[in-house]
Amino acid sequence: MNIPITLNVNGRDYPLQVKANEILLNVLRDRLGLMGTKYGCGIGECGACTVLLDGKAILSCQTLAFTTGGKKITTIEGLEDNSSLHPLQQAFIDEGAVQCGYCTPGMILSAKALLDSKPDPSSEEIKQAIRGNLCRCTGYTNIVRAIKSASESIKDTGRKQI
Repeated sequence: MNIPITLNVNGRDYPLQVKANEILLNVLRDRLGLMGTKYGCGIGECGACTVLLDGKAILSCQTLAFTTGGKKITTIEGLEDNSSLHPLQQAFIDEGAVQCGYCTPGMILSAKALLDSKPDPSSEEIKQAIRGNLCRCTGYTNIVRAIKSASESIKDTGRKQI
């Protein structure tokens, strides 16, 4: 059975027909071509598939697509502003928080959800916010430092959060 929905992804509406058991991750990657959202484990353990749903970090591999109709979905592709990297993206580069990059989109989106709700988090709050995102290459020291740096950058520039 197909269900008609309209997904709002990165500010753009997509009218779609989805199956009742179709997961959001597959719709984003296979139907919309947004490859930044990664398939890691498929069971909600790694965080590689993290996207924002109405500003909250969720696991797209555990979310049925039909339940997201009418809500605002943000993927890593949606963070760029006029061809300029979001401060989180730039901080991950500057602080060496990227190696293979597989976990990076989900990690950045989890961090964005945190910074949107708590602009000046402690290191412990950052660790808590990214606890569902596994990184096998970089380790977490540079990632925590990058999130802290982005927080300061956002505060200093007064950049409006996307």
